[in-house]
Amino acid sequence: MRLLNKIIFLALLVIALPVAAQNASPDTLIRNTVDEVVAVLKQDDGIREGNQDKVLGLIREKILPHFNFTRMTQLAMGKNWSLAGPEQKKSLVREFRTLLVRTYSNSLTNYRDEVIKVTPTSVSPQDTRATVKTQVIQGGGKQPVPIDYSMERKGSNWKVYDVTVAGVSLVTNYRGTFNNQIRDGGVDGLITALAEKNASNAE
Repeated sequence: MRLLNKIIFLALLVIALPVAAQNASPDTLIRNTVDEVVAVLKQDDGIREGNQDKVLGLIREKILPHFNFTRMTQLAMGKNWSLAGPEQKKSLVREFRTLLVRTYSNSLTNYRDEVIKVTPTSVSPQDTRATVKTQVIQGGGKQPVPIDYSMERKGSNWKVYDVTVAGVSLVTNYRGTFNNQIRDGGVDGLITALAEKNASNAE
């Protein structure tokens, strides 16, 4: 769970993308927004003090539009995705998105002057997928944390569908838990479990 917390925090730190950058290449889009996001985290007293309304507002406005939560949910479900009907899939995507947002919204208050280095990524005009490699320099003698952003292009926009920190995939991390819940209670059982977790996190 601590590793997942790290994954989400670092993902939120980097992928708060402004609308004006939608047509940029994946690596440029990430690189150009780092300074802006860090400035917000440093200057917004409400976020630093844990104001959940401000944190959630930042996430909804800047972050959610740039993640493909349907693809993320499908990958986390694995072969079980085909077991879900259309309405169940909508519920799964909604609850998984809410889980990621609510469980880790406090992570944005934990920024401590980390430096993010983005590796240039070569993307041709016909490419629809790309992996953007970054490193988070933590300071204090700690080893840099490698982070890979799996992204795909929809039209002119690039969206994230997985985040891998130090070789550990976010969606893969959830797959085992999802498989167990589906085995025990079916797709509806997983939806119920996610909804209950989200209700608990909202309290």
